[in-house]
Amino acid sequence: MSRGWGPFDGEISTYYLSCNRNKRGICVDFRKQEGLDVLRALILQADVVLENFRPGTMEQMGLGFAELGAQKPSIIMGSITAYGMRGPLSSWPGFDQIAQGYSGLMSLTGFPEGDPTRTGTAIGDLSSGMWLSTAITGALFERANTGKGKHVTTSLLDSLVAMLSVHGQRYLSLGDVPKRTGNAHAVIAPYGVFQTADGPLNLAPITNEMWIRLCNLLGREDLLADARFTTNDARVSNRDALKAELESVLRTKGKQEWTAQCVAAGLPAGPINSLPEVFADPQVIECDLVETIAHPILGAVRQIPTPLAHADVAVTSNAAIAASRHPPLLGEHTFEVLREAGFDSSRIEQLLSTKVIFQFERKA
Repeated sequence: MSRGWGPFDGEISTYYLSCNRNKRGICVDFRKQEGLDVLRALILQADVVLENFRPGTMEQMGLGFAELGAQKPSIIMGSITAYGMRGPLSSWPGFDQIAQGYSGLMSLTGFPEGDPTRTGTAIGDLSSGMWLSTAITGALFERANTGKGKHVTTSLLDSLVAMLSVHGQRYLSLGDVPKRTGNAHAVIAPYGVFQTADGPLNLAPITNEMWIRLCNLLGREDLLADARFTTNDARVSNRDALKAELESVLRTKGKQEWTAQCVAAGLPAGPINSLPEVFADPQVIECDLVETIAHPILGAVRQIPTPLAHADVAVTSNAAIAASRHPPLLGEHTFEVLREAGFDSSRIEQLLSTKVIFQFERKA
């Protein structure tokens, strides 16, 4: 599906490039019985099978965990659904933004006077994958001891409700319904976005000691004696007035200068960067947060790698755990994978001629 979503670099979707690195790609038409047989043969040679259908779909295809487990007791299955494997909404279709709204996350995101707002990226899609990877790792360790597989699941709703975090606990414990606070913190002030001479700055002096240091840095020691700002609760109640007082000084210098001065004073602060600023940033470059891979159509492609690194290496190299494969073309590895699975050439040709499988061929 994501192959058809733009914007495009030539004929290749950059959306697709962003989420399919380090994989091999095959095309099998499992609407046909022969295709299902191929799929089953591949699954039964795997350690883990991942699926993203609505509950019951794998069972309808004869590929449910019970059936696969009967043939291979060590198989591990991981499932991500929209709303969960059970319950009245389990059969509903759903995508990230729908689940963000249903989970309550959008009710917390945005400004008080504006509409509920989705996050800038598909955080439900990303977080559910990360949660499931943790569950699969646990299942693999358990299998090492028992020899038995397991079916582990999560959903977009599960992941996003878990991410309600302190706001969810506030409601469960106290019955308080948190409101949208834009870029301000719900219970800490000052904490948020402040305007400087050349752009916005994030500032987070979260303790009273940091608050005192900030006032000293800004030359506004008078604020320490102002009854509106003497405690954190008072500052939260008067955050708009506090923001105006702080910005009267912050607007006299640029965001980079203020960042340097705040950090030197032990105050957490940082500019709000655009993407061009992010990818040109020395820290991002030093930490290898962009890699270049070879793509068979596009040539050299820069992309964001897996954000993990080996810590036991020289400080001159972050040794990122880099992707070794480009995002696959449609059906690029069909023949390769089937051969590895034991399909001989005549069987592969028969499947190709009956359009059960497809193999990418580069046009001349």
